[in-house]
Parts: sequence; C-alpha cells; structure tokens
Amino acid sequence: MKNVKRASPARREGPFLPVLVARRALFEAKTVVAKYPAVALPIARRRHGIPVGDETELVIEAFPRSGMTFAVVAFEMAQTRQVRVACHVHAPAQVIEGARRRIPALVLVREPEPTILSFVIRHPDVSMQQALRGYVRFYAPLLRYRKDFVASSFEDVTTDLGLVIRRVNERFGSTFDEFRHTPDNVDRCFARISGGYQDRAGTNAEFERIVARPSDERERIKEALRERFRDPRLARGRRRADSVYAVIAGREG
Repeated sequence: MKNVKRASPARREGPFLPVLVARRALFEAKTVVAKYPAVALPIARRRHGIPVGDETELVIEAFPRSGMTFAVVAFEMAQTRQVRVACHVHAPAQVIEGARRRIPALVLVREPEPTILSFVIRHPDVSMQQALRGYVRFYAPLLRYRKDFVASSFEDVTTDLGLVIRRVNERFGSTFDEFRHTPDNVDRCFARISGGYQDRAGTNAEFERIVARPSDERERIKEALRERFRDPRLARGRRRADSVYAVIAGREG
C-alpha cells in the first residue's frame, strides 16, 4: 500500500488564517474610525445602513444586537406618515452628526454580556476581546453628547417602545406616533423582521443564529460561550464596557 501524504493541521488551516486575520483587522479599523462622521458616514453610504442626511427626522443607533432592528421596525409600523429614520450604521459618528444637526436621536444600550455574546454568535470571526473593544468604542465617544440623545435600555425597548418614543417626543418636542406594545403588534413586528432575514441565511441554523429577534437556539449557544466571556484575561475589557454602559444607561453608582 502506498504511503499517503497527509497535510498537517497547520497546513490545512493555513489558507483560512489570512482571511481571519484580515477580517479581524477590518473590524478593528472600522471601530476606530467609527467616531468620525467625515469618514464613517461616507463609508456607510456605500456599504450599509441609512446614514444621517438632510431629510433625516430621527436617528436610532446602537452597538449591534441591542434591539435596534426591533425598535426601527416597530417605530415605522406605528407611524401614520413616512418618517425619515437614520439607522443601522452602528457607528457613534451617526449620533454625533445627528447632534450637530440637532436631530432627535435615540441610542439603545444593552448590558455588555448578552450583547457581546450575541454579537460573536452573529460574527464568529470577531474575538470576544475585539467585541468588547468595539462596544466601548461605540459608546465612549457618545459620553460627551449625552444631553443630545435619549438613551433607552434593551429591556425598555423590547417591553414598552411606546414609552421610549414618548420620551423622545418630550425631549425634542417631536410628535412621533407611539407604538402600542401589544402581543399582536410585537408578533407582527417579529414576522417582518424574520421575513427580512430569510434571504440572508442558507440554512435554518444560520437563520436562527443571525435573525434580529429572540431565538432559543441563540440562547443555547450563548450558554456555551459564557465561560469564554468571563475569562479572567478579559476582566479589564469587561470593566470598561460595564463602565460606559452604566453612564449611557444612567445607572452609574
């Protein structure tokens, strides 16, 4: 029998390592420049999200996996007219530009642990440490603009978005229609969200991993990842994330 030459594990993984390194480097670069409107918003116009523009009436932004898709879809469902919403850029530059233009803004914030776990499930090429840095890089630049937007917790958005919209109206003197947070309306909202993700996933498992609504499968994966998030080597990153969360959410002290 002839000897069969087998590739070593390192050789088999080799072609994938440069791709992983490149994707992680790209993530780092994006989160670094994300606080500069002159850089981040032109990039967003070519790639993703709806950046602030001359017709923008409301900004809704957050670090990914913080309930923004639900907030945007439910908000739009509630309106009796079309409202120009800037959203899904996932960059602090979006909020900063909105503040400069004096546009009403809503910033969503979710506790770091569930946010980061959901994010790395959605983006498996990003390390836990990188995701923590990205979280801090999103919210830290907004601390000086804290009076220029309404901050809302993930819990408030997902249980009483109508109250959140009311706070925006009270802060900015706007007249946006409030979402009626009934089970039927929430179900309709989730159905719209699911429909929007159907074409993005090749399998049911991938769909459950990425869809921006509650998923039992994603909760199961989170439990498996929780130990990695709580690794002592990530203690400094967790402390920084907890600190900016507390300030943005108004829970410091």
